[in-house]
Amino acid sequence: MRLGLALGYWGRGPSADHVPLAQEAERLGYHSVWTAESWGSDAFTPLTWIAAQTSRIKLGTAVAQMAARSPTTTAMHALTLDHLSGGRMMLGLGLSGPQVVEGWYGRPFPKSPLTATREYVDVVRQVLRREAPVELDGRFHSHPYRGPDGTGLGKPLKSITHPLRAELPVLLGAEGPKNIAQTTRIADGWLPLYWSPTRPQAYEASLADLRDGFLIAPMARAHVCDDLAEGLLPVKAMLGFYIGGMGHAARNFHADLMARMGFEEEARRVQELFLAGRRDEAVLAVPDAFADDISLVGPRERIAERLELWRKGPVTDLLVLSSDPHTLRVLAELNS
Repeated sequence: MRLGLALGYWGRGPSADHVPLAQEAERLGYHSVWTAESWGSDAFTPLTWIAAQTSRIKLGTAVAQMAARSPTTTAMHALTLDHLSGGRMMLGLGLSGPQVVEGWYGRPFPKSPLTATREYVDVVRQVLRREAPVELDGRFHSHPYRGPDGTGLGKPLKSITHPLRAELPVLLGAEGPKNIAQTTRIADGWLPLYWSPTRPQAYEASLADLRDGFLIAPMARAHVCDDLAEGLLPVKAMLGFYIGGMGHAARNFHADLMARMGFEEEARRVQELFLAGRRDEAVLAVPDAFADDISLVGPRERIAERLELWRKGPVTDLLVLSSDPHTLRVLAELNS
């Protein structure tokens, strides 16, 4: 199991520690560094900045949101950064949810998410392989565009720039069982939002047909500390926001996932409190057991024991979410 550094997205402004953390991760032998986006900073620009100040570490988006860009635009970003970094790019994509797609990007959330994802990946692959002009008679991502409001003058085009790698890795951030199963068929890897090494049954059916070389790269918040309860608070705060606020009361993929992992009643309670404006209570309502399951928190000895559980399963890459150099160093030592 390889280690990656997950930096996430910016908060109020640029994070001054992202480049030093990426450089330290590279020095410690981490395989990859990953950036994200929500509705603020984008995923590709910070990754490019990091690429210019590192030399070996792989560069991934976890995740770039599909609604933010047409698939050809995303492919242009990926092939450009792959060239500039000497072949270090790993493209992680996510569909996001209705609240963000319609509220931030101002476009409809696809009525058939699986079809939309499949078409998006198809177009990205066509651009990167550059075997012929891009053509797809699709429901969501037709190339050329043939809608009733078009001119009818569009023509199939092939990238002017020759991609450095035709098989640049494409990973998907999928949550629903059918979406995960499709990911194993059309992508090179999967970016789980939550992964518990003690609850493999949550994903067992979706991962029944894994092929050799398929990447499973979950993100896990990590912190070496003496006080477990205090160390879990940031994990619970993150879960409270995602489960309570990243979606509608009637349609929240994160809450649904927590429910499938055995915490249905607790997920609905967190949602209820968060949406009622009782955010502090929502965070405290997140079960310690769930927060602990999906993270690596506590003294070094405890993390060492729990890390062994992660290594025994199908996870190929553990993406460590931490801004603490000491924690990054301890995990590198334990995983060596």
